[in-house]
Amino acid sequence: MNKIKRFLAGSLAVMMAASVMTACGKDEKKNEKGFDAEANAAAAKVGKLVLTKADRIKQEVEGSEASKKTLKIYTWNEEFKDRLRAFYPEYDAEKSVVGEKEYLKDGTEIVWVTTANENNAYQNKLDEDLAKQAKSDDKIDIFLVEADYALKYVNGPYTKPVSELGVTDADLGDMYEYTKTVCTDANGDLQGVSWQATPGLFAYRRDIASEVLGTDDPAKIQEMLSDWTKFDDVAKKMKDAGYYMLSGYDDAFRTFSNNVKSTWVNKNLEIVVDDNILNWIDQTKKYTDEGYHNGTSLWAPEWSANQGSAGKVFGFFYSTWGIDFTLKDNAQDKVGEKDGLYGKYAVCEGPQSYYWGGTWIIAADGTDNPELVGDIMKKLTCDATIAEDITNKTQDFTNSKTAMEKLAASDFQSEFLGGQNHIALFAKSAPNIDISNMGPYDQGLNEAIQSAMKDYFTGKISKDKAFKNFYTAAIEKYPELKKPASK
Repeated sequence: MNKIKRFLAGSLAVMMAASVMTACGKDEKKNEKGFDAEANAAAAKVGKLVLTKADRIKQEVEGSEASKKTLKIYTWNEEFKDRLRAFYPEYDAEKSVVGEKEYLKDGTEIVWVTTANENNAYQNKLDEDLAKQAKSDDKIDIFLVEADYALKYVNGPYTKPVSELGVTDADLGDMYEYTKTVCTDANGDLQGVSWQATPGLFAYRRDIASEVLGTDDPAKIQEMLSDWTKFDDVAKKMKDAGYYMLSGYDDAFRTFSNNVKSTWVNKNLEIVVDDNILNWIDQTKKYTDEGYHNGTSLWAPEWSANQGSAGKVFGFFYSTWGIDFTLKDNAQDKVGEKDGLYGKYAVCEGPQSYYWGGTWIIAADGTDNPELVGDIMKKLTCDATIAEDITNKTQDFTNSKTAMEKLAASDFQSEFLGGQNHIALFAKSAPNIDISNMGPYDQGLNEAIQSAMKDYFTGKISKDKAFKNFYTAAIEKYPELKKPASK
């Protein structure tokens, strides 16, 4: 396939463990961290660090006959399960009983291994079981990853390139480019694919917009929110009218963190706090002090409640999956009743383009169902007809430029968004997503900075103390990292 010729930023030290150390011994160019010294020297000129793909581990044990008749999939929630059940043509809906036993039409049994994401539990479970794969006759076939930690796995020793599964360049040609970059390893080989792209928008309440701003028209609201200065001005108007601009401390974080100019970790394994993260801290402190947000935390019950009819929050930053997967349910007083604020939200681009999240399908090296895994990838992520069907039925923004541009130019409507064609806004944003500063430490350090700053925002500690707490927590999580020399 066409290799993506760019330096992927970050560091793999956090997860290489023994496999990387073994690889280092085989290649004198690699240093003790498993990085290629010559490549790193070239990368240093542009302030980035080249990742070195860990050697794949030889499969010592073949899958058993039972394993070959079982498709074992590791995930953390229901999203991919729902997509497979509803849109993979070979899923046997008649024979399957969700929650008990599920099958494909050829008789293959589907086994879901589900571990919640909290406290890194999913990754811990995945790491433990992938490490056993080479010597086990019960093979993992597929595992799912998110963007924040994708590089950890695609540059590790436990993945199989999609090219070895029968997925070709022609199959992949209609995808949004960044979705391929996310799962491209240091050698330029694609290790995973996604059925969705996840550009973000600002979702706002039409009723509050009409009351405070005199209109609920998305184009006019966008004019009022087109940069952060204007966003702040509207926040003051909302406060003066008895509303909150945002729900809590974390709501705007992704719009800042996905527009950074540097990676979280530099070539010296030092933690770098980008200026845009500092901008988020300053804005959130201001919003806290001025009462522009309601003091909730992302995913907390209070945050969810703020999205319903009893809430007094103007808007929420959400990407594609969030609008239908989360906001819609939170907006209804009774899920499925089309009550509450159903039909009373709209979306606009907001002050800054960004993306948030996404889920990638990866084949575990050693899978004993490679053709089946490849077929699932091609059907769910490369087929424009299926992509269009997913969007029509779920409102998800899928990873097919052909399908999404078709719907963007059509009379497609979201009933939940009052008849708005939000796909047109997503389609405009998706080609411009830039993930060049993504790295394997993103999830942990994003979480750590948000957690450490809470006490500063609420006035319990100073900013300096909050940063000290951040560095302490970050280095406890990733012992190979260090504070920058000036800190």
